[in-house]
Amino acid sequence: MPEVIFNGPAGRLEGRYQPSKEKSAPIAIILHPHPQFGGTMNNQIVYQLFYMFQKRGFTTLRFNFRGIGRSQGEFDHGAGELSDAASALDWVQSLHPDSKSCWVAGYNFGAWIGMQLLMRRPEIEGFISIAPQPNTYDFSFLAPCPSSGLIIHGDADKVAPEKDVQGLVDKLKTQKGILITHKTIPGANHFFSGQTESLLMECEDYLDRRLDGELVPEPAAKRIR
Repeated sequence: MPEVIFNGPAGRLEGRYQPSKEKSAPIAIILHPHPQFGGTMNNQIVYQLFYMFQKRGFTTLRFNFRGIGRSQGEFDHGAGELSDAASALDWVQSLHPDSKSCWVAGYNFGAWIGMQLLMRRPEIEGFISIAPQPNTYDFSFLAPCPSSGLIIHGDADKVAPEKDVQGLVDKLKTQKGILITHKTIPGANHFFSGQTESLLMECEDYLDRRLDGELVPEPAAKRIR
């Protein structure tokens, strides 16, 4: 997969990019875990998600947030990293002007950034949020959440306890017009040690069902005049 360098808000950003053969193929952007705790675009889960979208014909990008690998800049506690993600999407869209839709997938810190990107970009029609941390990060910006997606985590996750993730899911499930799919991997910790395969099978199943036109919200009931 081609290594790419593109301009971000704080300097150059390093990524891995695989264009689709189809001009109008959807775009997928994969966001890595926390930069200050060893998170990079080469995280195994991030790599596997990249490959999952690529196999299904998406134009796919994963990249290092500022200050990681060959990406310039310094860690910015989320605000700058959100700008990095927006710039990454802009860059891919500039190369693929015929692509009308996009997905975002993120793990840990990347899940938080991905959900914020979702709020800014109406072309994002689906998301995969792996082990989000509502106990650490504020998700109140999801008001309302504009797209349907998957929230998935392990029930042995000590970093993002199950009750906190469940609270986020419950809040989002009250919204009309979207469908939140919630999956729990039994026995999985925050790093999905020994459970990466189970995680990816769930993500693949969700993506395939969405691409087949399933898992869409019920249409709003028509009011009787």
